[in-house]
Amino acid sequence: MSAPTYTAEPTRRTTHRAPVSRRGPRRRHSADRPRRSVLLTVLMGLTALYALMPLAWLVINATKTQKSLLDSFGLWFSGDFALWDNISQTLTYDDGIFVRWFLNTLLYVVVGAGGATFLAVLGGYGLAKFDFAGKRAVFATVIGAVAVPATALAVPTFLMFSKMGLTNTPWSVIIPSLISPFGLYLMWVFAAEAVPTELLEAARVDGSGELRTFFRVALPLLTPGIVTVLLFTMVQTWNNYFLPLIMIKDPGWYPLTLGLNAWNAQAATAGGQPVFNLVITGSLLTIVPLVIAFLLLQRYWQSGLAAGSVKG
Repeated sequence: MSAPTYTAEPTRRTTHRAPVSRRGPRRRHSADRPRRSVLLTVLMGLTALYALMPLAWLVINATKTQKSLLDSFGLWFSGDFALWDNISQTLTYDDGIFVRWFLNTLLYVVVGAGGATFLAVLGGYGLAKFDFAGKRAVFATVIGAVAVPATALAVPTFLMFSKMGLTNTPWSVIIPSLISPFGLYLMWVFAAEAVPTELLEAARVDGSGELRTFFRVALPLLTPGIVTVLLFTMVQTWNNYFLPLIMIKDPGWYPLTLGLNAWNAQAATAGGQPVFNLVITGSLLTIVPLVIAFLLLQRYWQSGLAAGSVKG
């Protein structure tokens, strides 16, 4: 008698399906596709509006005459487009004194801000890459100088320069502008991170001197920091008002800030002629070099993203 045969039943495979989301596929956020925020967009729009509104007011009102400036709405153009006439009058008014003020400001910026940047680069590099006695004391002094406002030092500086006979001269504006504690601190911090010590040691092993190492190796790596300090000191010197106010009495040595303020004060003097259209046009011409400088130098900031990298 033959044994019974059994046939195995096929096993049923159960597959579990993931629940389908009705919200759709999730979006992955990365650096290329950042997450959008309506609140941040609105806040940035309000910030941009707050920053650009004075500039728009300045551009619009620079196109108006003295009469239409007082009779029209401030944030819209009037019937007469007088921008080119205002520019011509600004450059030729009072025997072209505006051009003299512009050249004075350019002198203060080139010598003062340029010298402050050069000294900040040298001092910051030396403090970051060399050890010497009293380094902590120097650090504390620099931090303390950053915390002291410039207005607190204006009167002592005036008394000192008065005894030296330097008041009412360009040196009374240039010499104080050569000192920038914040620029020195910024270059100190930037040089400590952007210039690798190993790279300097390799240059010294190859026989390079300290000056050659600084100008050929360290200086290219410090370019973004140099541009930042240069723009900071340039804007500070260009817009400097209080120091020239107490140092200079001769209108021939006025910077643009004092000169435009003198034009604006003419309306309050007895028999003075109001020239508000020239004050506004001169203010517009004053900010044009700063805007050009920012547009030309901003690309150097991006060049410092890889600064300080060393191949292993």
